Amino acid sequence: MTDPRPDRRPLGFDFFGAGELAAPNLPVAEVAAILREQWGLDVHLESLGSQQDQNFLALSSAAAADGSRTVDPVPIGVVKITNPGFTALELSAQDAAASRIAAHAPTLRIATTTTDAAGRPRSIVADTTEGPLSIRLIEFLGGGTLHGDAYLSPHAIARLGGLAAHVSLALADFEHDGLDRVLQWDPRFADRVVELLAPHHPDGARRERVTDAAAAAWTAIAALAGDLPMQGVHLDLTDDNVVRSTDADPDHSGDAGLPDGLIDFGDVTRSWAVAELAITISSVLHHAGAEPVSVLPAIRAFHALRPLSPAEVAAIWPLVVVRGAVLVVSGEHQVQLDGGENAYAADGIEREWRIFEQAVSIPTAVMTAQIAAELGVELPAGETATGTFGVRLPDLDTSAAVRLDVSPESDAVDAGAWLDTELEERLALDALDSGASAAWIERATPRLTGSRIRSAASSATIPTGIDVWFADQQRLEVVESRSAGTRLVVEVPPASLPDQPVADGLPRRARVRIRLEQVGQPAVPHLVRPEYAHGWLAQTVDPAPLLGLATSARPTPSVAAVTDTDALLARRTASFAEVQEHYYEAPPRIERGWREHLVGVDGRAYLDMVNNVTPLGHGHVGVADAVSRQLRRLNTNSRFHYGAVVEYAERLAALAPDPLDTVFLVNSGSEAADLAIRVALAATGRRDVVAILEAYHGWTYASDAVSTSVADNPNALATRPDWVHGVDAPNPFRGVHRGADAARYAPEAAAVIAGLAAAGRPPAAFIAETFFGNAGGIPLPDGYLAEVYAAVRAAGGLAIADEVQAGFGRLGHWFWGFEQQGVVPDVIAVAKAAGNGYPLGAVITTREIAARFRSQGYFFSSTGGSPASSVAGLAVLDAFRDEGLQRNALDVGTRLKHRLEELATRHPLIGAVHGLGLYLGVEFVRDRATLEPATAETAAICDRLLALGVIMQPTGDHQNVLKTKPPLCLDDESADFFVAMLDRVLTEGW
Repeated sequence: MTDPRPDRRPLGFDFFGAGELAAPNLPVAEVAAILREQWGLDVHLESLGSQQDQNFLALSSAAAADGSRTVDPVPIGVVKITNPGFTALELSAQDAAASRIAAHAPTLRIATTTTDAAGRPRSIVADTTEGPLSIRLIEFLGGGTLHGDAYLSPHAIARLGGLAAHVSLALADFEHDGLDRVLQWDPRFADRVVELLAPHHPDGARRERVTDAAAAAWTAIAALAGDLPMQGVHLDLTDDNVVRSTDADPDHSGDAGLPDGLIDFGDVTRSWAVAELAITISSVLHHAGAEPVSVLPAIRAFHALRPLSPAEVAAIWPLVVVRGAVLVVSGEHQVQLDGGENAYAADGIEREWRIFEQAVSIPTAVMTAQIAAELGVELPAGETATGTFGVRLPDLDTSAAVRLDVSPESDAVDAGAWLDTELEERLALDALDSGASAAWIERATPRLTGSRIRSAASSATIPTGIDVWFADQQRLEVVESRSAGTRLVVEVPPASLPDQPVADGLPRRARVRIRLEQVGQPAVPHLVRPEYAHGWLAQTVDPAPLLGLATSARPTPSVAAVTDTDALLARRTASFAEVQEHYYEAPPRIERGWREHLVGVDGRAYLDMVNNVTPLGHGHVGVADAVSRQLRRLNTNSRFHYGAVVEYAERLAALAPDPLDTVFLVNSGSEAADLAIRVALAATGRRDVVAILEAYHGWTYASDAVSTSVADNPNALATRPDWVHGVDAPNPFRGVHRGADAARYAPEAAAVIAGLAAAGRPPAAFIAETFFGNAGGIPLPDGYLAEVYAAVRAAGGLAIADEVQAGFGRLGHWFWGFEQQGVVPDVIAVAKAAGNGYPLGAVITTREIAARFRSQGYFFSSTGGSPASSVAGLAVLDAFRDEGLQRNALDVGTRLKHRLEELATRHPLIGAVHGLGLYLGVEFVRDRATLEPATAETAAICDRLLALGVIMQPTGDHQNVLKTKPPLCLDDESADFFVAMLDRVLTEGW
């Protein structure tokens, strides 16, 4: 289907009959004079780009009598000088389409033609130095377009799809004679456009790639054309022609910065309805980080509003390919036509080539199947593999074949074994040595052994065929073949035998790869990335049942299960209390960890830069073995007499400075802080506690009472009990006293304590983190704790050090955070690091203070100090001693901080890099002078980092600080990867 009206010329423009279509090129002064004469507008004009028209931004030019400017220029509209090849009828259709969309979607901003004081449209045909030209003044929409190559978030891409759907719905029954035109951008004519313009492309290699890809895509489109509905379309709803929201409150609006405006109706015509979507998503592909799968949010959003038919789903990607081809040949042709003077067209050459390259980077059949799977749409017949193909291994006892499980949830890949490139081979040979006739790895189940760490992209982890190792040499025979569309592929790595239908004598004890692929489709990789797994798997058939390799072991997760996290998330939401939030809006499903890495069920490895719960790293063998051994022997509460609790208490107390020598064991940091407060209340017989504002100490009654972080509880300040007294957060970066003035925090806090004592309410305790963690790893001002501890002790109270985050060597220089301040507290509360993720916390104090707690009766914690938690704690202490983790925190942390500080010299969004060791915070601000927190940006940066393989979360009352507290086993390579990915995000966008 090339020309839908071959019997006559269209009423409007006909690209194939128009000849060369050079853009207007009027001098700025001439255009300004026309506006002044016709509409009484005195404006300053700034040129805007256009492929075939001429556009200017018209700005007010008000000035004082002496000629100096009194106000900044204000945009009053966009001057559009239409190419003379277009008729008045077509311009009328454009204005009518804009008005129709505005009426249908009132929440959208639509750039319509402006009117004068009398309500007349500012639209004329003016006599110019280039002849009669149509000139209109169109409404200016503030906010800026998505022009450029900056990264587009999934939310922005989804909004593009939603806009396209609203436009499609608005124009579904729009009729106008001005739609009767033949445009080079209309995909109905893409084959003719490429044929006409491709010879002008100066690069022969690129020209051949474009024409070959366009021809193949056109064949697919032509087969579907009769089933594609036609209607009015905007046809140019691209990143350049949508305008961002100007919401003034971006921290509280999910729509802030997302497209909500639509401009440039110059390509309005009648075409396939699905072309609207295809053109929109094509414009995403040149942006930083974009690849074919990046457009899926737009397709889903479009389909949710305006459902796509199976034929339209099948047509989407071929249309994207031909759109890319048309852009490439048209751009080169326009540059030559305008003699190199059209900067807009010239600047687009590489952008358009990138769109084309991305469009063809994944085979059309694969993307089509992937889109259909995403939408739950069944494709038209012929788009998926059909028929039967029977083969057999006559010499194989299939009942003795063993299936290997190397998925992320397999025990075979424990303790980082998946990083061993020989693991699969060893597992297979071990099975054969144990009497198996064959060992095999199934199709479609993620293989962790294919994963990579420290990678910005996901790894190819999904097998499209099976791997088999045979104990004896085998013959492979075809016993049934009723499918002309399927081919058997047998490979013996590293020597590959593609397209060889049958190989006699399959080698003994060597890996053999077997796939069933569709004939006529591109060769299928043996391992593919999970994002494209549905698409690639649709091109294959599972050969295992055909070979008699039945599944006898426990089923392992298939790609269908692990790539759909929505169902699991819905179950979590239904059964889990809502306030128990999860990281990320669309979280990956994490089921494995190793050292500083976390691993999703699809085999994707992430660098964990936030998890201070596991200082030794994830999956630590020493802790796992110790706990497993103990659980097989005994686990009970600490009121029974056994050795582990005694040894652990002794070793923990030995790490504390004199006179702290007595230990309470609990389950968590919240309980440790709670108990520390209760001990102080009992020891002093008082009820008041002084705490630092903006801090978080836990979720129990007492620990929550002294927590004043509004990030954790928006009502924290208004709901504190009367026995809690806050002092200003000693934040020298953004607190009430900054820089050198931060020395004022300590005497002011001491004055609060003295004031309470003078008022007859001397405090029982002062509690503070020894390193200001909740604000982003900020050291307390020098001497702060010494002066405040002295004040509380002078009033008869106790000094409580919350070491839940800073303790256990995280600062590198010191084991305890309070050592940085040169003080010794009366009570230490510690957890997190103590058990490396196993529930364990402690309170360390003096025997005298602990003895006073007897007034409260007896105390015990069911699992705090249990045999299992005690041996977990001992294993952690052993690892700290044997693995040099405190020293590693110092060395790697110093390197990391220096590299982050270097980033700050190039990225103004970084206001400061706080912290010491591996207790760091990267604080983002919109203005380094005002320190306006970049809250929305921080959240978006964390989302982009996740896509690049880094787990990171915001912290602080403004949620504008990257919480950089990774496992203490972090190595230089991982630290460098984090910095590289953060640099990439800050450079490309978020």
